[in-house]
Amino acid sequence: MLTAAVTGNVGVTSEGVVPPVPCCEACAAVAVPVSAPTGAVLSSTPARVQVSAQVPAPAPAPAPIARSPGPLPVLEAASPKGVGISRIVDRRIAFGGMAVSAVYLALAVASLLLPAAVRLGSWVPLHLALAGAATTAIAALLPFFAAALVVAPPARPAIRISAIALVAIGALAVIAAHGYASGQALPAALAGGTFLAGLALVGLAAFTSVRRANGPRRVLVERAYGLALANVAVGATLATLLIGGNATVGGDWGMLKPAHAWLNLVGFAGLVVQATLLHLAPTIAGARIRTRASARIAIIGIASGAPTIAFGFITGIDLAARVGALAVLTGGLAAATHGIAVRFDRGRGSWTTDIAWHRFTGTSVLLGQIWFGLGLAVAASRVILLGATPASWVMTLIVGPLVIGGALQILIGAMAHLAPTVGPGDPMRHATQRRLIGRWARARIVLLNAGAVGVAVGFGLGSTIDGGALGRTLVSLGLGGAALALGWTLVLLAVAARPGPVSRFAAYGAGSAPRV
Repeated sequence: MLTAAVTGNVGVTSEGVVPPVPCCEACAAVAVPVSAPTGAVLSSTPARVQVSAQVPAPAPAPAPIARSPGPLPVLEAASPKGVGISRIVDRRIAFGGMAVSAVYLALAVASLLLPAAVRLGSWVPLHLALAGAATTAIAALLPFFAAALVVAPPARPAIRISAIALVAIGALAVIAAHGYASGQALPAALAGGTFLAGLALVGLAAFTSVRRANGPRRVLVERAYGLALANVAVGATLATLLIGGNATVGGDWGMLKPAHAWLNLVGFAGLVVQATLLHLAPTIAGARIRTRASARIAIIGIASGAPTIAFGFITGIDLAARVGALAVLTGGLAAATHGIAVRFDRGRGSWTTDIAWHRFTGTSVLLGQIWFGLGLAVAASRVILLGATPASWVMTLIVGPLVIGGALQILIGAMAHLAPTVGPGDPMRHATQRRLIGRWARARIVLLNAGAVGVAVGFGLGSTIDGGALGRTLVSLGLGGAALALGWTLVLLAVAARPGPVSRFAAYGAGSAPRV
C-alpha cells in the first residue's frame, strides 16, 4: 500500500504514475506527484491518502473555463410584439358563432322535408343555408381571422357578440318577413336593418383590430374582406327594398335579382371564402402558408368580377356584365387550381395521427374548392354567352356545384377543423373530438359529393324536355344524399362539442378514445 500527500485531483497514467490534476494555477504550483499501481483508487484521511488496488481511478477533471475579468453584461429581454395577447374569449365567441351557424344549416336540411309550397320551392332552404348558416359563420370567423393573421388584439367581446347575434336574428327575420309580411315596409326595414347592422359591426370588429396590428399586414385579405362587406350591404339593401314593397325595385326585379345574387353569393360569401382559404386551406392540408399565384388570381378575379357583373345588370350595360363574367371565370378556375396546388404542395407534411379527421377536413376543403370553381365557371359562362339578361342567371344550375359541392362542403369542412381547435376543452378532449368527427369520413365525403353530382346533373337534365322525369329523380336523390351527409356530420359535431365528460358512445365512436 502506498501513501502520499495530495493537494489536487488524482489521475492515473500508463506508467502507473498518479499525478495530481490541479484545479487552478495556484494548485499546479504546489502539486506533488505520487506513484501507484495502475487502476488504484485513493481513499483519503484528513492528512494522508491511502491507495488500494483493483478499482479504476476517476477520470481527469476538465480544463478550467476561462472567465471574463469583468462582470458579465446584462441584456434586457424585450418581449416580442403580440406576446401576451389573449384570444381565449375570442375563440369562445367564434365557437359560439359556429354553433349558431350549425343550427341554421340543420334547419336548412330539415326544411327540405316541408312541402314545396311551404318552403317556397328552394328559396327557404337556400336562404337558411346561405343568409343564415354561411353569413353567421362569416360573422363569427372573419374578425377572428383578421386579428389573428396580423397578431392584433381581438375586438371587444360586446362588439363581437352583438355582430353575430344581429346577423343571425336579422337573417331569420328577413326569411320570416318574406314569407309572412311581404310588401310591408316596417317589418322589412326592421329585419333588413338588423341584418345590415350586424354586418356593420362585423366590419367594425375586424378593422379596428387590424389597425392595431403587431405583425405584417395582409393587404390582399383585408381588402377582400372590406369589399365583400360592401357587396353584401348593397345586395341585402336590394332584398330589403323588394320585401318592403318598393315599386321601383319590384318592377325591375328581373334585372336586379341577378345583381342581388352575384353580390351576395359570389361577391360576399364567395370572396370571403376564397380570401380565408388563402391561409386556412394550407393550415388544414399541412402545407406552407404563402400567397400562391392561383390564390391571388382567384381573389382578384372574384373581387373585380362580381360587382362589375352586378353593375352591368343594374345599369343594363351588357359589356360590363360580360367583362365581369370573364374575370369571375378566371377567378373560378384559379380557385380550383389553388385547392389542387395546396393539396399537392411539395412541402406538405404527412399526418401521423388523427388520419380520418385530417382526411375529412382536407378532402372536404379540396373538393369544395374544385366544385366552387366549377360553379363559378358555369355561372360566368352563361353571362358571357347571354349577356346582362335575366335568362343568364338560373339558380338551379349552380345549386349543385356552387352551393352544395362548393360553399356548404367548404363550410362543413372548416367547421370540422375548427371545432376541436378553437372550442373549449383540454388537449385530451380535443383529441377525442377529432377522432369522433373523423368517423365514417369516406362515406360522408362520397355521399355529399354524389349528392352534388345528382343535383347538378338532375337540374341540367330538367332544363330539357326529354330529361324532365329523370332529372327530377336525380335531384331528389341528390338532395337526399347531401342532406344525409350534412346532417350526419352535424350530429357528430354536436356530440363532440357537448359539455361534460365524453360518453361511452362517443368514446366508442371515436375509436375507443380515452374519456376526459
